[in-house]
Amino acid sequence: MKLIRHITDLNKAIKNNQNLGFVPTMGGLHKGHESLIKKSLKKCDKTLVSIFVNPKQFNSSLDYKSYPRNLNKDIRILKKLKVDFVFMPSVNEIYSYKKNPKFKLNKTDKILCAKFRKGHFEGVLDIMNRFIDLIMPKYIFMGEKDFQQLFLIKKYFKKKYNSKIVMCSTIRDKNKVALSSRNYLLDVKDLNIAGFISKILIKFKIKLRNNKKKNNLLVKNIKKEIVEKYKVKIDYLEVRNVTNLKTNLKNKRYKIFIAYFLNKIRLIDNF
Repeated sequence: MKLIRHITDLNKAIKNNQNLGFVPTMGGLHKGHESLIKKSLKKCDKTLVSIFVNPKQFNSSLDYKSYPRNLNKDIRILKKLKVDFVFMPSVNEIYSYKKNPKFKLNKTDKILCAKFRKGHFEGVLDIMNRFIDLIMPKYIFMGEKDFQQLFLIKKYFKKKYNSKIVMCSTIRDKNKVALSSRNYLLDVKDLNIAGFISKILIKFKIKLRNNKKKNNLLVKNIKKEIVEKYKVKIDYLEVRNVTNLKTNLKNKRYKIFIAYFLNKIRLIDNF
């Protein structure tokens, strides 16, 4: 496994790799990341994993500083998986490389997390643009838990790059909580509450199948139930179709999207 910190070394390492898989991460690796990496290792000749906590996608410096980091543990996991390349650039290395145009979300895209985290997805699109431009992978493996992120990356880069995004299923723990690096910041009590909320929403989706016309009322009621029962702050709880993330559910597959806080830790999920 080759550890790479500089762009010049990256260029040399991945030169002539026609079937390269890319797994972008911010570290704090867990079984969800491992699932993405294993898919890449199986599908591609070589696999590159990036570890970069991107300051431009955080809304507060406190959130950025408190984001879970454990580089030594991450490297041990990646070695065990037999990853080919690990790219770990500094903030200066990645942002001084090339002056890129700034991204601006369309008004219609300012929904869900984009509505509550100003500048977040602009930061995500910026870093992904830089990474794809540098790495030019054949495949990019990303988790379905960050569905809006996936949707926007596909939308904004589909015509710009030939890289294909492979959407991978959300990995959950035994309590149905979606695995996330932020879960490392939660205690057992909070993780249990997150599990209860996940189970409620999984059952709610089944109920919703037969009552799509009452969707708004049902969502309002389930939101009230979760807030009153578990004392959590909910940014949003919405039902949207997966084709264009609009609220029209007629003859379309849909998901329930939620973002909420447990002891100041913000969790997102979809069902």
